[in-house]
Amino acid sequence: MTTKHASERLQLILITGISGSGKSVALRLLEDEGYFCIDNLPGRFLSEIPPLMATRGINRVAVAIDVRTDDSPEELRDHIAAFSSQGHDVKVIFLNARTDTLVQRFSETRRRHPLAFRLQAQNGVEPTLIESIEQERELMSLIDEAGIVLDTSDLPANTLRQWIREVVGADNRLLTLSFVSFGFKHGIPLDADLVFDARCLPNPHYVPELKHQTGLDPAVAEYLQAEPAVLAMIDDINGYLHRWLPHYLREHRSYLTVAIGCTGGQHRSVYLVEEIAKRFRRQDQVLIRHRSLAIRGASS
Repeated sequence: MTTKHASERLQLILITGISGSGKSVALRLLEDEGYFCIDNLPGRFLSEIPPLMATRGINRVAVAIDVRTDDSPEELRDHIAAFSSQGHDVKVIFLNARTDTLVQRFSETRRRHPLAFRLQAQNGVEPTLIESIEQERELMSLIDEAGIVLDTSDLPANTLRQWIREVVGADNRLLTLSFVSFGFKHGIPLDADLVFDARCLPNPHYVPELKHQTGLDPAVAEYLQAEPAVLAMIDDINGYLHRWLPHYLREHRSYLTVAIGCTGGQHRSVYLVEEIAKRFRRQDQVLIRHRSLAIRGASS
């Protein structure tokens, strides 16, 4: 916990999302980064944070809010909007994960889903874990557009911590473009707003000397740069984004996640993400994430 001279503008990181998706990991990381952390805070108390923190000289706060509180998603969304309207620096991070990943995590910890108690009280029958997860998804669907969504499925904890650091360091005044490479064999990321498919491009996987390299390696880049179809796809995606980004901005979007996939997420998608991201760094805030490379690195 870091104490500083209080300023009028409070920096608040709001961690929310689906139970089991990594909110505790994110909150512990932010505590290590010097944020005053509050877990399981009802949304109606958000307005009380600024005066309370001012008396203690604290201007960086992280709050975790989920279905354990009594707030409805509509109320929580209104509380977030009201807090932002006060002029504070607010970032909302919504963590999500595939159902099979969540089931595995709950099974490993042998914990009940936090929504199970409420559903049992309402219906008189204890729901299954999957029923609880799907009900929570429906309840929280109104919140996931309030900030940046991070899909933590199969993601190593260290990678999640690094991504949280990058999101927290992003400037709220700019549109944050998050470019993500992934492998279709692992599934489309849940946090993708736009998805482009690079599987039709020539595949370095079938070149023996390139098979075990990645799109970050110069030899793979040289191979792909020599392919007209690769250059054409880069130009097409770049043109699409430049044309439609103003429309997203008019919808008051602060974050946009552009996912580019190939078969394994090792060569083509990685290279395309790196090349396209270069074209937006001058005018927008850009984050780069290589999903499949992060998962592969953790398992090797």
